Formats: sequence, C-alpha cells, structure tokens
Amino acid sequence: MALLGAGIPALMGAALHTDVGEPYRETRLYFGTERADGGRPVAEREFMRFLDQEITPAFPEGLTLHDGYGQWRGGDGKIVREASYEVVLLYPEKEADDRSVRIERIRDAYESRYQQDSVGRSDDKLEAQF
Repeated sequence: MALLGAGIPALMGAALHTDVGEPYRETRLYFGTERADGGRPVAEREFMRFLDQEITPAFPEGLTLHDGYGQWRGGDGKIVREASYEVVLLYPEKEADDRSVRIERIRDAYESRYQQDSVGRSDDKLEAQF
C-alpha cells in the first residue's frame, strides 16, 4: 500500500480531499403553521398547495421538505410551539442574487397568505455535486 506523509495510507488521504463539487448555496426556510390572528393552524393540504404553487415553480430543479416541530418567543414574551415545515434549497453560488429574490417572494407570500409573523431563513455556502 502506498503511504502519504507520516504513514497515512493513500486511501485515507483521498478521504481528506475536500473539493467535492461546485460552489453552492444552501437556504433553509422555516414555515410555522400557527396563525398570528389565533385562527386554525395552516393545514398540511394548504401547505402542500403553497409548495406546489409558489415554491416548486421558483425551484423546479428540486428541494427537500422536512416536517418539523418548532418553538419561538413571541413579541409578548410567550413561547409559541407549533408544527412546522423546513424547506431546503440548493442552488449554484453564481445564481445566489436571483435565487434570493425568489426566496424573498416566497417568504412574503406565505406571511401574507397565512397571517405569519415571519418565515425563518438561514443561508450557508457549501460545495455540492449531483
């Protein structure tokens, strides 16, 4: 077996190689289901319709959807616990500006349609290969 450096087998050295793909951006969106006006929560069928009408057309190449359960502190200091959805979007770094505009439209649409205080968003840079 060939060795690298201080006795590291060549096969292990390959596992340390970090360039695995192209520069991508990962955005995670967090959709709560409790309405700010105290009305009934957003039902699964409503969210799936929103996914089909708003998110999928903006990201037709694909996405990942996770069911969740979240909590946050409201403006009144009370903890709100609710069923939630997490949508994970991956897209090339070079398209980040255009995709960010699409993402903000999605957030605005959900907040308006379902009386939400906000839709959480987190972004990270990574490398991906498909």
